Amino acid sequence: MEQVVLTPDMIKVFALLFSAIVIFVFDWLRVDIVGILIMILLPLSGVLSAEEATAGLSSNAVVSIIAVMIIGAGLNRTGVMDVLARRIIRIAGKSETRIMVVISATVSFISSFMQNIGAAALFLPAVTKISRTLRIPVSRVLMPMGFCAIIGGCLTLVGSSPLIMLNDLMGSWWANNASALRGAAFEPLGLFSVTPIGLALLASALLYFAFLGRFILPSVEKEASLKAEVHGKKKVIGLYDQVLDYALLRVPEDFEPKTLSELGMGPRFHVTVVGIFKASKKKGKREMDVSPNRASVVGPGDLVAVISSKENIERLSKHMNWKVEEFHQEFSKGSLGPEYGLVQGIVPPGSSLVDHTMEELDFRDRYRVNVLAVYRGEQVICQHLNEIRLKTGDALLLLGPWKKLRKIRKNLDLVFTEELKGEEEKAQDKAVAALFCLALALILAMVFHVKLAIALFTGAIGMVLLRVISIDDAYRSVDWMTIFLLGGLIPLGTAFEKTGAASFIALKIVGLVGEFSTLTLLLTVGVLTSFFSLVASNVGATVLMVPLSMNLALQAGLNPVLAGLTVGIAASNTFILPTHQVNALIMRPGGYKTRDYVRAGTGMTILYLVIMVAVITMLY
Repeated sequence: MEQVVLTPDMIKVFALLFSAIVIFVFDWLRVDIVGILIMILLPLSGVLSAEEATAGLSSNAVVSIIAVMIIGAGLNRTGVMDVLARRIIRIAGKSETRIMVVISATVSFISSFMQNIGAAALFLPAVTKISRTLRIPVSRVLMPMGFCAIIGGCLTLVGSSPLIMLNDLMGSWWANNASALRGAAFEPLGLFSVTPIGLALLASALLYFAFLGRFILPSVEKEASLKAEVHGKKKVIGLYDQVLDYALLRVPEDFEPKTLSELGMGPRFHVTVVGIFKASKKKGKREMDVSPNRASVVGPGDLVAVISSKENIERLSKHMNWKVEEFHQEFSKGSLGPEYGLVQGIVPPGSSLVDHTMEELDFRDRYRVNVLAVYRGEQVICQHLNEIRLKTGDALLLLGPWKKLRKIRKNLDLVFTEELKGEEEKAQDKAVAALFCLALALILAMVFHVKLAIALFTGAIGMVLLRVISIDDAYRSVDWMTIFLLGGLIPLGTAFEKTGAASFIALKIVGLVGEFSTLTLLLTVGVLTSFFSLVASNVGATVLMVPLSMNLALQAGLNPVLAGLTVGIAASNTFILPTHQVNALIMRPGGYKTRDYVRAGTGMTILYLVIMVAVITMLY
């Protein structure tokens, strides 16, 4: 057996790889920063040249992912996906199982052409509404939907980042091992080469939840909507099991005017001021400031509308000597009328809000929307809201005008679990143009065999030229965090192969295990890839495992392409923990705990591996 000696360059690559995995696992740095650091350290350490280290940013895979994001944003903007979703959901009827199957299958199909987290986010309001209407626990629908959104990325070669990268990574490995392959030419996978595997995985997932869902899915008995009810002097605001009081407090006539910043009622009493009704009158009506900010003034005789717990409001009333007033319809309409909404917004993975506080974002002054509570796992935070550093999966309870909430949806990375009332009509007159651009990209790739990146970017720029989406919105639709992560990890994969590190590990594994059959090779590669995808990232696992698996196949005398294909599919086998972006997104709206993912995800992970290996072995 060929011997590979451990070299200084291999040690450097292993050190970088180990450091990146540790940082991913413990979440010490943002993933894009890790990618940029790798891009810098590879040439500084002498492992790669500067050109090789930055080649990832211009790779076919990265350009393709940018184009897919823009095309997905264009399809969503025109309402194409909304129309498709509504029409398909109509056929679901009232059966819990049928609703789960139809919604999950639809989301899976949509995620085959746009990012799976976008497909899942698109359906969150619809699932919430259906669950509330039919009194079905949302927890029985969201997890199957999320799992199928992840699996949907395996229906086409552009459905997930690992599969978009696959041809590039395999082609690079093939070029570096041309002599061992005796001049055999590499044949890239086609757009639908993975479709049979994806369909088998989707069918198995739907059957899994249809027959076992009642045993493995939690039944979280939570009201799936927000509510507001009048009780005498107070209006009670509820979100699931959390109840907040809405009260009107009259300011004494001898009170010296002060701004909200000077009063500091938030830090001192943990209440949120949602309206100030001035004592001075115009045309017989009080002036109402229903979106107060820190500079808003409270004066003698004013009525101040606050929201907090009953205890906090009573403490404020007693300390300030402000009397709780009876409710008046005028004030209720002013601060909680039809123009105002109470909604829940989820901080998705990769959001620009992560690691920032409300104070740093200047949230209230910029958007004139009140944050009433932050839900983090099982914890409900109602105090010091301006000082909390937001994390992925946090749910914000927001109260404000619908038009301001729509502005937040447009400008900030928040996913709302409720439909926003009066939301602007989408550019449905551009739906045909959007579909034309998608069809053009697919035809160029499949019929004329245009390089995938060029074909997809043709569709993306077509969206801009036909005014389906503006160029500014196209830039905003790109997840630049993912792009820079890929830009750094692709050259790490190049270094892993170029230095012989992949061959070194492959030989060690072959030496320990001995002879590999096709079945044992695919199972070994599938398990290793699934593990690295779960604890680190699916992109990192793909970059690491493609050269390693193809070297294993070469050493065992088996087809390297099958090993690479297994890596691309197995990188989506991330169900046991809420580490995948989609799982993190649905965790709070579904009321899930980590143990729920372990219970439902363990069986799904095993089933996924078995079906994947069986189909690849039989068909390829």
